[in-house]
Amino acid sequence: QVQLVESGGGLVQAGGSLRLSCAASRVDFNIHTMGWYRQTPGKQRELVAAITTGGSPNYADSVKGRFTISRDNAKNTVYLQMNSLKPEDTAVYYCNVRRSRDYLWVDYWGQGTQVTVSS
Repeated sequence: QVQLVESGGGLVQAGGSLRLSCAASRVDFNIHTMGWYRQTPGKQRELVAAITTGGSPNYADSVKGRFTISRDNAKNTVYLQMNSLKPEDTAVYYCNVRRSRDYLWVDYWGQGTQVTVSS
C-alpha cells in the first residue's frame, strides 16, 4: 500500500513563504505524475501544481509565478515552494501520486496538510 507523508504546512502572513514536501513510500510501480491539490470547505479539490517524471510542470493559473513544484525521482519526493502567499491560498493541501494502470489513471492521496495565510 502506497504511503504519502506530507510536511511543511502551517501559518504564515500574507507575502510570506512555505515549502511543502511529500515523500512516497512502498511504491512498486512507475509513477507518472506527482503533484499538489488543495481544498477549502464546500469546494471541490483543485489542482495546484503537478510534475511528470520527465520534469514537465503544470500550474493552476492562480499560482503561476508564485509557486514552484519540483521532484526528486530517486527519493519519490515532491516539493512545492510557495512564495508571495495570499489569504486565498489558505486551504488543506493534498499530495497526489498518479500512475497508469490498464489505460486508466489511478490516484493516491496524502492525508493533507493545512496552510493558513493571514492578512
